[in-house]
Amino acid sequence: MLIKTKAIVISSLKYQEKSLIVKCLTQSDGLKSYFVPNAFSAKKSNQKIAYFQPLTILEIEANHKNKGTLEHFKEVKLAHAFQTINTDIIKSTIVIFLSEMLHHSIHEEEKNDRLFTFLETALLWLDTHEETSNFHLILLLEATKFLGFYPDTSEMDYPFFEVKEGYFSPTLGIGCLPENETRLFKKLIDLKFDSPQKVFNGTERQLLLKILLDYYTFHSVGFKKPKSLEVLKEVFA
Repeated sequence: MLIKTKAIVISSLKYQEKSLIVKCLTQSDGLKSYFVPNAFSAKKSNQKIAYFQPLTILEIEANHKNKGTLEHFKEVKLAHAFQTINTDIIKSTIVIFLSEMLHHSIHEEEKNDRLFTFLETALLWLDTHEETSNFHLILLLEATKFLGFYPDTSEMDYPFFEVKEGYFSPTLGIGCLPENETRLFKKLIDLKFDSPQKVFNGTERQLLLKILLDYYTFHSVGFKKPKSLEVLKEVFA
């Protein structure tokens, strides 16, 4: 079936010498993996390697056979040409880290239009704003709404957050964050992308990132901590 849709590049893996296997979140069909032959060829091609950088937003035309095998692009072009993400070291590091997080946490191969729209909107926001130090934290928390494990905030007045169960507790159980970390987490829940960025210091951001990684580990099957985590920590140190 010939499909025309937007797609966000989640990961790309070099295959043999010249080819790529590219995983995309498509707006039309959810997760899809594509085989890109001769992606590293010196010859001019409409499937340039630059198109398949982490979290690039594409417009694609592709043959979807839907047989569990690799699909093939017929045509690829940029849906949005990023102005700053690929040249700003902080933003590009954030994007590499988030692409790894999403690679390990998006599993369902079915349409998820709300997740796609959220990620597209968030990436365009990142590309056009300068103060982005909390962006990765807010995105990871907000993404859990679409991945199915957003924290239960119905009892947010309680002083402890139970990480494994995903709710707030009146008592400090084994799996709970201590009260000071729970306060930090509550502050993150209330944040939006346009909120003031100075609300956390560097140490607090590192602590929140650890909390989120632990939360994903408990709630996302097969989740692995990204290899780019240490690079991200250095950038924000």
